[in-house]
Amino acid sequence: MVYTRKNQRDLTGAERRKFVAAVLELKRTGAYDRFVRTHIDHYTADGEGKLRVAHMTPSFLPWHRKFLLEFESALRRIDATVSVPYWDWTRDNSPASSLWGEDFMGGNGRRADLQVMTGPFAHSAGRWTITQSMTEGRFLTRDFGRPHDPVTLPTQAQLDEVMRERVYDVAPWNSTSASGFRNRLEGWAPGRGNERFRIHNRVHRWVGGLMLGGGSVNDPVFWLHHSFVDLVWSRWQQRNPGAAYLPAEPPPLGDAQYRKVVARNEPMAPWGVSPASMFDHSRIYRYA
Repeated sequence: MVYTRKNQRDLTGAERRKFVAAVLELKRTGAYDRFVRTHIDHYTADGEGKLRVAHMTPSFLPWHRKFLLEFESALRRIDATVSVPYWDWTRDNSPASSLWGEDFMGGNGRRADLQVMTGPFAHSAGRWTITQSMTEGRFLTRDFGRPHDPVTLPTQAQLDEVMRERVYDVAPWNSTSASGFRNRLEGWAPGRGNERFRIHNRVHRWVGGLMLGGGSVNDPVFWLHHSFVDLVWSRWQQRNPGAAYLPAEPPPLGDAQYRKVVARNEPMAPWGVSPASMFDHSRIYRYA
């Protein structure tokens, strides 16, 4: 049975409550923190000289599609009516958006320490303690728009520009790839300060707090953000049916990316599935 991922703004009150309840149950059992750990363990930068599967690499999109599916499957084992909604940040681009309501994601962090004090994921509510992180804080933090260094969410025009790319990815298959859909969507760019972060990356930067870095999964809005990133990829695939995953073959010995990126039919850790196997989701879920 194919299920549907909906825009978070179109969820009913009951659907919002069910999603939150399933996420909190995963947290209670410790399963949620294992997802956080998986992301931290696979958050490898291209300057580290190691195999990259999750970021700064062609497999960014299929890796996160599989990651989302694993998370969604865990939620649906708790409540079969739940799916991961998406946050269209080109439309819901304000701290006043319903996304940040007290019955859903909660709001911004307070000025003193960026601690989120509202909603079901506030540490003070007693059900959301950070245990897997790249920092020592025990509470969820956010810093909408980075007031000390202002940044805005991506616009529809900026996303449209990315959608005009016709090739999935290009050499050197990392954060410096000058074109290609993957890197344009992931959002690594030349420049200084906030200009270096676009589209996907800029959303993480706008939310701030724990959404920065490998421990970003600690903020449940991570899943709604990546659900929309996956939707954007899905629409791009529909527009470009002949644009296959690249590289098709592993970079050869002597290439700077030798054994550092995953080719089309190679396994992606930690699941052992290939990028090619993640290209078609039509028999699993669709987007409303």
